[in-house]
Amino acid sequence: MESLKTNASITWCPGCGNFAILTAVRKAILQLEEKGLKRENICISAGIGCHAKIFDYLNLSGLYSLHGRDIATVQGMKLANPDLKVITFSGDGNALGEGLAHTMFAAKRNQDMTLILHNNGVYALTTGQFTPLSERGWKGPSTPEGSIEKPFKALSLMIQAGATFVARTFAGELNHLTEILVQAIEHKGFSFVEVLQPAVPYHAWKEYRDKIEFLDKEPETFEEALITSNEKHTHTLGIFYKAQKPLFHKELYGEHNPVMKRMNREERLKTMMELLKSM
Repeated sequence: MESLKTNASITWCPGCGNFAILTAVRKAILQLEEKGLKRENICISAGIGCHAKIFDYLNLSGLYSLHGRDIATVQGMKLANPDLKVITFSGDGNALGEGLAHTMFAAKRNQDMTLILHNNGVYALTTGQFTPLSERGWKGPSTPEGSIEKPFKALSLMIQAGATFVARTFAGELNHLTEILVQAIEHKGFSFVEVLQPAVPYHAWKEYRDKIEFLDKEPETFEEALITSNEKHTHTLGIFYKAQKPLFHKELYGEHNPVMKRMNREERLKTMMELLKSM
């Protein structure tokens, strides 16, 4: 785990749920390396927000992205080099607010990627505005009388969009969180992992612990997954959906790898000249 650390100072608030996510990600990657995944084949990204600081604390290759655009960034990485295992970290506002269209289309395409959603129900870095997942009635700087909006049901939204691995876990259940992350990253297809994690200036750990429950069993069909994700409350943990479907990059260009199998300069010039002559 030491080798995954960086020299960056960790600036999350003391007690933040992001610390547990960072620990679980490090543990998960070490477990995946034991199974044969090479660290040099892992690429990460992140959006903007408290969640995104994790990019600075992981000694992995990647590209720091823009607000809501990290999902597009890792899709580009995967399409350029399908041999990569790509992971992005996103807040609930980042992925389901600014980045909603990118998230929905990544799921629709079944892009081979993992999206780890840091869900604290608030735009914490910008001091407490409500997000697409904030509960109705939540009071903050942008909703002093309480939010009047009904939040998205993130898991059913992703299942309907086309995601093929959909799960929810909790920063206070480190072993469960690590196990889910390992399975999500191993999965071939679009993996969506919602991680409940309190931003302590706005939510207490007790608010979560008093509500946490686990699925009795994993849904076996698409229809059952939709019903379960809609009927279970927002603090139910487990894998809600898992399926195997064609991967976007495979359907797009088979086994071709644009990075590893690209033409050299001489081949490109020759091809261009032949095209020009044929015009």
